[in-house]
Amino acid sequence: MSERYEQAKKIYAGIGVDTDAAIEELLKLPISMHCWQGDDVSGFENAGELSGGIQATGNYPGKATTPEELMADIDKALSLIGGTHRINLHASYAVTGGIEVDRDQLKPEHFAKWVEFAKERNLGLDFNPTFFSHPKAADATLSSEVEEIRAFWVRHGQACIKIAEYFANELGTPSLVNIWIPDGLKDIPADRTAPRARLKKSLDEILSIDYDKSKVYIAVESKVFGIGMESYTVGSHEFYMNYAAKNGILCLLDNGHYHPTEMVYDKISSMLLFSDKVALHVTRSVRWDSDHVVLFDDETREIAKEIVCNGTDRVLLALDFFDASINRIAAWTIGMRNMQKALLWAMLRPNKELSKLQEERRFTELMMLQEEIKTFPIGDVWAEFCTRSGVPAGPEWFESVKEYENKVLSAR
Repeated sequence: MSERYEQAKKIYAGIGVDTDAAIEELLKLPISMHCWQGDDVSGFENAGELSGGIQATGNYPGKATTPEELMADIDKALSLIGGTHRINLHASYAVTGGIEVDRDQLKPEHFAKWVEFAKERNLGLDFNPTFFSHPKAADATLSSEVEEIRAFWVRHGQACIKIAEYFANELGTPSLVNIWIPDGLKDIPADRTAPRARLKKSLDEILSIDYDKSKVYIAVESKVFGIGMESYTVGSHEFYMNYAAKNGILCLLDNGHYHPTEMVYDKISSMLLFSDKVALHVTRSVRWDSDHVVLFDDETREIAKEIVCNGTDRVLLALDFFDASINRIAAWTIGMRNMQKALLWAMLRPNKELSKLQEERRFTELMMLQEEIKTFPIGDVWAEFCTRSGVPAGPEWFESVKEYENKVLSAR
């Protein structure tokens, strides 16, 4: 241990915080890193441009275009990120060996390479059906009024559950299946109920298949609006929150999918009073769901505080951003490390004492203590966490990314 960490440890002990315990907890806390930052959500289907309200802006050189390149880039990012990890996949990242396989025909064998990759690195895998960037997603998916199209997407959802169950069986850790659809209307709808009734029917059919609920967690993710769907989103928060509660599945909260003045960190405690677990996609929205790289900012820290105070075992945590304007490996690394810094910040707060001050309505003392701890030496505790993880503690990690860019990315 460094002399600076020993000093920080004493300072935090003065307010009743055990820094060693916080580091050990953070080392074990899994964050699911999204594969789609590495290639701007392109996937391996050669489907062309993104659709369904999805946009990745920028054209930074060196984008991964094959499974091998994407896995190598993930490896590079993980070598710079301490702690425990999972990888979050979309169905469009199936490795089919060049054989065209439509999404309703996907099977576990098409993700065997990902399982092999995860096993070798002791990673868990989470999964997302891909309800966008497909000819049958041009108008609507699970809420489609065209029965043939709606049934296609139901089969896709069912196939994804079986693939996630395969992940769980092979890797010995439960897999989260997160359902998000882009369905909606550009202008004011004449009938809001009919599309939602079809979505409900589709979800019922997806959930009707036999699967091991102890190995596969299913979540539904809302969105307030999207490009081309500004006036009406079928999968609203109210729809999914009620559907999840009634059907015993999870509600996933993405902090970019609400009104800019509506904060996800304020929703977590309410959700966990009525659900055993909640799932999160942490991103950074600038004016709208723009999926910027996660920063160590106020919103991220407040989300982390709610995770820590309500129990880290009750929150399934993943990140979701795709910035194509900067080095993609650096984007992963910055976002993941910032989420971990926010979690460490939350773990280093005297949360029980702060709660006690609030309950006793000692608000002056509460404000004083919350402000004083803002300048406590979290950086020295972070450096110790990185040392124990075997990763660089400071900005020197970026030299490794620049070297990788010069030797690998620039040759693509």
